[in-house]
Amino acid sequence: MVLNYIWIAFFLIAFVIALIKLVVFGDTEVFPTIMNSTFETSKTAFEISLGLTGMLALWLGIMKIGERGGVVNILARLLSPVFTKLFPDVPKGHPATGSIFMNIAANMLGLDNAATPLGLKAMEQLQAINNDKIEQLKAEKGIDDEEATRLRQTATNPMIMFLVLNTSGLTLIPVSIMAYRAQQGAAQPTDVFVPILLATFFATLAGVIITSFYQRINMLNRTMLLTLGGMSVVVAAIIWGFSRMDSVLMNTVSISSASILLMTIIVGFIAAAMRKRVNVYDTFVEGAKEGFTTAVRIIPYLVAILVAIGVFRASGAMDWLIGGIKWLVGLTGSNAEFVDALPTAIMKPLSGSGARGMMVDAMTQFGADSFVGRLSCIFQGSTDTTFYILAVYFGSVGVRYTRHAVAAGLLADLAGVVAAIAIAYMFFG
Repeated sequence: MVLNYIWIAFFLIAFVIALIKLVVFGDTEVFPTIMNSTFETSKTAFEISLGLTGMLALWLGIMKIGERGGVVNILARLLSPVFTKLFPDVPKGHPATGSIFMNIAANMLGLDNAATPLGLKAMEQLQAINNDKIEQLKAEKGIDDEEATRLRQTATNPMIMFLVLNTSGLTLIPVSIMAYRAQQGAAQPTDVFVPILLATFFATLAGVIITSFYQRINMLNRTMLLTLGGMSVVVAAIIWGFSRMDSVLMNTVSISSASILLMTIIVGFIAAAMRKRVNVYDTFVEGAKEGFTTAVRIIPYLVAILVAIGVFRASGAMDWLIGGIKWLVGLTGSNAEFVDALPTAIMKPLSGSGARGMMVDAMTQFGADSFVGRLSCIFQGSTDTTFYILAVYFGSVGVRYTRHAVAAGLLADLAGVVAAIAIAYMFFG
């Protein structure tokens, strides 16, 4: 229901602001601009879905090979101690555990093309668990078909935890951001690497804690404390290792390690399937067929969210919002320098390409090595596109009632933004 209210608010706010601009300021272009944005963004939504079709077919085919080869089940068993604490409603050793891990690993390495299909596969498996529980309720408590349909369209706790892990955007190697900084003439394109790593780590940690609070998951147990401690050590080791490299070597190592890992996964899945005498080609085709149907299924959800965001931007509401924040910060007498980078932070939950454009614009206007330019890059890397992820992932399994997913995701985003500002002042202020 929260997403419903937000969607309506985008249109109503855009209409009111456009009306003010027309009547008070005589801006006759605002309504044509808004309508043009609806056509452009609906076209963009279809093109995104079309572009996803090939990637979905490829990676769902690879995942099917991994399932038949037993690799996904092995991952599920290895991760069971941690995931039973974080996802208590997922049966121990369920294949969804392996899919969730693969998705998170791809996101951490910045492999968006691989992460989305793996995430959609995980969502389908989580929905299958939900369907099994619903059938059990029908047998034991005799719930009717209408109630069963409502339950199928309601996000479960594991789905929400998984979504928040995605929207908090934990990324270890922000290759694309460093590339944009190099294009904009930054003296040291990699100087935001450590700040981004710290900001995204805090965003993810906050997201897990906030969602655990909603779902009453006890995080103060030996398994989770060791896991979070281990992650902190890994992050520290990566920071130490990359801090000893120059920018060229860092980019080379980042890109090469990600590519090698992907190819290793593909070959490893194929080898495991061959060992079990699985027909690899037929298995791949079977899994790839699911990619097409999934891509078609998410089109309406993408159109809905991207058109609403486009209308909000085209009306000038985003500009008014930033101006208002800058005015309020100015009233307090605080340093308002960070406000000029906020468009990237505000746009990131709404649109990845929009936030990227805001980041590049900030570096162009203020300079890649300015405080605003660097902070905009940290914003870009600290969180992910919350509403896009919600629309695509929930849309793929027909979920309409998101419960606390939006609130938890946006609070994780907020934690990432606050951490990014504090870290930027620490490193570059």
